[in-house]
Amino acid sequence: MPELDRPQLRPYLAAAQDQRDPNHVHLWDRLRLNGKSLRVSLLEFLALQMFDGRRTLREIQFETMQIAGGQLLPIDSFARLAERMDGALFLDGPRFRAALQNPVREPACIGCYEADPVVLRRQLSGLFTGKNGPGLPREKQPDGKLRAALIPHVDYARGGATFAWGFKEIFERTNASLFVIVGTSHYSPTRYTLTRKNFKTPLGIVQTDQTYVDRLVAHFGDGLFDDEICHLPEHSIELEVVLLQFLYENRRPIRIVPLVVGSFQDSVEAGSQPSLRPDVARMIEALRKAEAQTNEPICYVISGDLAHVGPKFEDPEPVSEPFLTHSRSQDQAILQKAEDADPAAYFQVIADEGDCRRICGLPPTYTVLEAIRPRRGKLLHYDQYVHPQGYESVSFASVAFYE
Repeated sequence: MPELDRPQLRPYLAAAQDQRDPNHVHLWDRLRLNGKSLRVSLLEFLALQMFDGRRTLREIQFETMQIAGGQLLPIDSFARLAERMDGALFLDGPRFRAALQNPVREPACIGCYEADPVVLRRQLSGLFTGKNGPGLPREKQPDGKLRAALIPHVDYARGGATFAWGFKEIFERTNASLFVIVGTSHYSPTRYTLTRKNFKTPLGIVQTDQTYVDRLVAHFGDGLFDDEICHLPEHSIELEVVLLQFLYENRRPIRIVPLVVGSFQDSVEAGSQPSLRPDVARMIEALRKAEAQTNEPICYVISGDLAHVGPKFEDPEPVSEPFLTHSRSQDQAILQKAEDADPAAYFQVIADEGDCRRICGLPPTYTVLEAIRPRRGKLLHYDQYVHPQGYESVSFASVAFYE
């Protein structure tokens, strides 16, 4: 096959040295397209660095032999390596691109939540009924006042009660069946990325509303699918989908619109409102127009956390007091502006500290607040996780927004 003569590694691959045998490296797929991992020798790993789509196998063979001190390496060994990589869908070629055409996005976060549906329902129920939880949602007629809710996307083990407070409010206060989920993009620098894929979890498949996606595309313009692959490993949509399924199964069918948002660091550095950026302004307007054309209620789920600090996030020192108290105080300042439903002031608090605490919920929260302009917000729950040795601290909150 021609693509194997000039092999090219595809994005979203990861590597780590074998802890038992330092002469080998493990490769795995962050997209989890087939669940396979590969073990290669250090020499093969060096050769893989030249799988760039430009070099032929002969050129890769020659350069690898030079690195190996003139060691004779048969061309067949490089051909077999390319075939192994292609079979595992690790090369950018027809097999990989065909796998991307699957209309269903497979779950990427099994482990954060249980794979068995029965056990998963018990796990999710425990988020509501466990320590600091709000109790299970009540079966009552929603008043329809809820427009959006900010929900964490930290793992369930740390964010459980905060997830539950937000989703209880969603269940009790909106009669929407269409949920526009706007989440932080952890894998792509692209500002806004949609997917048409339906989302699969152990609780079944949630349909993506293709008509609504069409409306967003029509109003925003090109570019919303340029890096659609970033949705495959992304957790910020999936963790919200699982809880929506849990709440609404056997009640009413729901649909979603999955949209992830990349960094606003350019606006932070410039000290200017993100809405002044043409692409941000287009998305704000696209969301408004798409909703105006929709003859049913919509609930926006904002998937974002607050501060990310500590050595895990490249800070020089372990987190400890008095910094943790300061961080909580800054979080409260941000959340107060969110409760005021004032996206400009919300952004300014973050920009004034240079986003040094890495508020990952900034892009989706700002986008939604500007698009829907709620009348008020209400803080439902806040928490701050601190690693026992200060390696990291992540804070998060649930905030409801009403018309």
